[in-house]
Amino acid sequence: MNARIPPSVLDAAQTLSQVSSLWDDQIVPCLEDYIRIPAKSPMFDGDWSANGYLDTVVRTTAAWIEAQKVSGLTLEVIRLPGRTPVLFFEVPATKLDSTQTVLMYGHLDKQPEFSGWRNDLGPWTPKMEDGKLFGRGGADDGYAAYAAIAAIQALKTQNAPHPRIVGLIESCEESGSYDLLPYIDALKPKLGDVGLVVCLDSGAGNYDQLWLTTSLRGMASGTLKVEILTEGVHSGDASGLVPSSFRIMRQVLDRLEDSATGRLLPASFHCEVPQDRLAQAQATAAILGDEIYKRFPWAHYDCDGSTAFALPTTTDPLQALLNRTWIPTLSVTGAEGFPEMKNAGNVLRPYTAFKLSLRLPPLVEAATAVQELKALLEDNAPYQARVTFEGMSQATGWNAPSTTPWFETALNAASQSHFGAPCGYIGQGGTIPLMNMLSKGFPKAQMMVCGVLGPKSNAHGPNEFLHVPYAKRLTAAVAEVIARFP
Repeated sequence: MNARIPPSVLDAAQTLSQVSSLWDDQIVPCLEDYIRIPAKSPMFDGDWSANGYLDTVVRTTAAWIEAQKVSGLTLEVIRLPGRTPVLFFEVPATKLDSTQTVLMYGHLDKQPEFSGWRNDLGPWTPKMEDGKLFGRGGADDGYAAYAAIAAIQALKTQNAPHPRIVGLIESCEESGSYDLLPYIDALKPKLGDVGLVVCLDSGAGNYDQLWLTTSLRGMASGTLKVEILTEGVHSGDASGLVPSSFRIMRQVLDRLEDSATGRLLPASFHCEVPQDRLAQAQATAAILGDEIYKRFPWAHYDCDGSTAFALPTTTDPLQALLNRTWIPTLSVTGAEGFPEMKNAGNVLRPYTAFKLSLRLPPLVEAATAVQELKALLEDNAPYQARVTFEGMSQATGWNAPSTTPWFETALNAASQSHFGAPCGYIGQGGTIPLMNMLSKGFPKAQMMVCGVLGPKSNAHGPNEFLHVPYAKRLTAAVAEVIARFP
């Protein structure tokens, strides 16, 4: 039997008008200030505690929330010894028969600067252009706490009965959320019986409808180092006798990846795509078509009077979706042991080190994959070179629970009200460690994992932007879904 679907008590036009005004008048200026602060995640700022940037963004976000004077809201900034701080707020239920809790989640730590920003842009320099707020962290995920409060304020303004709502805003997500579990343990009595999680740290297939994230890949990262000498030597004297550490690196990586296709070779790193996810991917492929791969900033060059663009691994929309959500993939995200080009003399380098980022399918256990990865890369090294793999972070992926009738109805109603189109369903290639934790802790909860990271928003890379018009509608849609909580 289908669950009873309560009618919406929100006026959609009023909701959107209210949240839009709050975005324009307060949230955008706050996010501009937030972007100016290099609040990098602990993995990228070993002196985060002394630098104080994470404390600053948590403190200023908390001050803004308190200034909104949301009826009944209580807030605290929690700092466990040696851990990055978290922000926790609570709003009591006004729906008298409600026994469950809505948990709203976001994070305030950022990825590092990266290179390649446009000359008129920068990671710590906010700029509004054509409705897009450029700068590091605004879209991933500094806006989340502000949007959550704006959605709650919309409920309060219209006197819409709502369940108990709590918010958990962390500052370690970009490092794998390793600080979060101790906080969840400490806060468990306050979380209550979570029936809905609203996670505002994900992506969107386009900016034309609400998108629900149905799965997240897992992740394992670490440093692979190949050492063949104790110091650099003249390449003319040694090359041909001393094997290049880079060539050994290539041989070692060939154990893991077919370089011609990008396919990861260990069968245990793969899993079967569930039928419901395959059906959703087919529907999404029909909606997005070739925009799935055209959204990326492909390199291009002039060729016989026309422009030639670099090509993706596939131009089939369905396969493109599956490749970035359910297929394991290796990326090299950093390197050591190389001098700058201008200083690169005729020297055979003593070592090569790569930072590896391995994206795992949602159903593959990350800890097991890391153990297998270490053995695969280190055993039987060519030329008896010293080959080491040191894991840095890991997180198992996530596959959303089945959608209940009330939740599916609420999502579609919210999307129709604020976008004029039904809700879309899409897997994401990124990793949010908290989702797997929450699914295990609250197996019956519905998961509204969504966000503003749509086409070309480029989180983690240069020219990251927050699509403000979409963020406004997403905020209103979140309020609508909470208002329909049974």
